[in-house]
Amino acid sequence: MARKMLKDGEAPLVADDGGTYDYDLFVIGAGSGGVRGSRTAAGFGAKVAICELPFHPISSEWLGGHGGTCVIRGCVPKKILVYGASFRGEFDDAKQFGWEINGDINYNWKKLLENKTQEIVRLNGVYKRILGGSGVTMIEGAGSIVDAHTVEVTQPDGSKQRHTTKHILIATGSRATLVDIPGKELAITSDEALSLEELPKRAVILGGGYIAVEFASIWKGLGAEVDLFYRKELPLRGFDDEMRTVVASNLEGRGIRLHPGTNLTELSKTADGIKVVTDKGDELIADVVLFATGRAPNSNRLNLEAVGVEVDQIGAIKVDEYSRTSVPSIWAVGDVTNRINLTPVALMEATCFAKTVFGGQTVKPDYKDVPCAVFCIPPLSVVGLSEQEALAEAKNDLLVYTSSFNPMKNSISKRVEKSTMKLVVDAETDKVLGAAMCGPDAAEIMQGIAVALKAGATKATFDSTVGIHPSAAEEFVTMRTLTRRVSPPSKPKTNL
Repeated sequence: MARKMLKDGEAPLVADDGGTYDYDLFVIGAGSGGVRGSRTAAGFGAKVAICELPFHPISSEWLGGHGGTCVIRGCVPKKILVYGASFRGEFDDAKQFGWEINGDINYNWKKLLENKTQEIVRLNGVYKRILGGSGVTMIEGAGSIVDAHTVEVTQPDGSKQRHTTKHILIATGSRATLVDIPGKELAITSDEALSLEELPKRAVILGGGYIAVEFASIWKGLGAEVDLFYRKELPLRGFDDEMRTVVASNLEGRGIRLHPGTNLTELSKTADGIKVVTDKGDELIADVVLFATGRAPNSNRLNLEAVGVEVDQIGAIKVDEYSRTSVPSIWAVGDVTNRINLTPVALMEATCFAKTVFGGQTVKPDYKDVPCAVFCIPPLSVVGLSEQEALAEAKNDLLVYTSSFNPMKNSISKRVEKSTMKLVVDAETDKVLGAAMCGPDAAEIMQGIAVALKAGATKATFDSTVGIHPSAAEEFVTMRTLTRRVSPPSKPKTNL
């Protein structure tokens, strides 16, 4: 039976309408955004509770865990697998540096899987301790909204409890989806891919985004044969076209078979594995088929429609620039709002929410010059505008500087794989509008470049900066020769 929860001996909070609340803030979802929002609000003196599903590496309607997608079945475990896959190339390169590796190098997938799982279990515990140390009340179960100030939590045993609150923060994230084709039940998502009992020998991946190219690199690096199918001519739609071409070349150079402009139409089970049929009539057999074609907001069971919280056509919660929904006391951050779906962005949104609502500061998230990285092998990292985005917004000509070079390490190892760097500059103001890099340590380098762009750096600022030698990063401050000057598309004149 549903009931309000109030700790014994604790005075109720007085509501603006004269009623009482159990909490100042109730957070649904203990992923990155939810944990940051609850901790920061508690730090401002708010009384906060948060609910989260029981822990499991593979999510479902009733399974999740503190830390959310990024920590349990996303960025963190994926990066661990990327590290593991990267050693194959390192072993190959090591020979030219004098390392004599005799015989086969054996790989133990179960060992990596065990260590990965131990790490995410540890991090799940860390997040719980952080919340407890901040004075946040943790409740296990699935949360849904009853009204503008009430959350109902269905606990693992099926019992339900209701909690009243002045504000509600929704931070339920997103989930991987399957393409609706015959045999889709034979495919897996990134959740399952991070916890496979056996390493596949033959993998088919559908999709051209982050997850697709990252798992292509992981499985190829660990010894599998990989076929990557995507609808566009290049992977990573939305990134700079020149850098997309570099990534595609690197994937092929590492032995991944690319199938641009190709979709899958049917999967079926055979004695030899999963038969994959493409829209071009080709057939192949795989041990595993990964659908990496997108994610959907986790908003279905929150009862949003009944309480008047507006969502868009894919279920993403509509919010204003301060993350407030159409119901004034209900807020939302992170992937469930489908703005920029990155963990650090969810952290930023949650921090701004807490400062605005509980910290006496009016702060909205700043989405300009948000850096990101794709951890394919080698990785791609960018910040600011791509050349195509800059052209679409440009009032002035653009100056494009590029550098493609053989890293020093490759000159010894004989690996044929160049690093590529790029700067996009406003010709009139000299301001650097965007930067990109594909090559080893791209993400580590780009984080520093992001600070420069955020500070409004000009090309002259880059040129006057002394480089660190020998390093790949110094190339960003030594690109003096203009690659091309590009004019924005001419706009028709009008008297209107």
